[in-house]
Amino acid sequence: MSNYTTDADILEWEPSIKEYGIIDFSTYHAKTKSDVNRWLRIYWWPKVRRASVNANYFNTTELEMDETRLTASQFKTASVFHVLAYYILPQLTQHGENPDRFRMMIDFYKNKWLEEINLVLQDGVEYDWDNDGTIEQSEKQTQHYNRLVR
Repeated sequence: MSNYTTDADILEWEPSIKEYGIIDFSTYHAKTKSDVNRWLRIYWWPKVRRASVNANYFNTTELEMDETRLTASQFKTASVFHVLAYYILPQLTQHGENPDRFRMMIDFYKNKWLEEINLVLQDGVEYDWDNDGTIEQSEKQTQHYNRLVR
């Protein structure tokens, strides 16, 4: 599976970002994909893995999340916010005592990242549980599917 974002996706949100000297973001897209997958393994996978029909404590094939079974398009917007907040904009700020324009943009995009990834979880992550290449409605499970949350 390719990265969740491309340079063109970044330019949709920040059209002038390449004017500051960073021309290629390809390594940051790969890092962001890795970060998003790690975030899903920590906050989403443990909750839905136990609820899946195929997974139980004796089935070792479903212990780890298979990122190739995810629908990449679900994470595009969240990944744009993540790559901006954690990889691109920190290179442009002065990291001084007084926040500059880029530091304020970092804070904005960090908040947008958390908001967007939480919306994806609430809407339901599309994961191809039976690995047949299609996502049925039953395979799209929200974070709090059929669970009491206190």
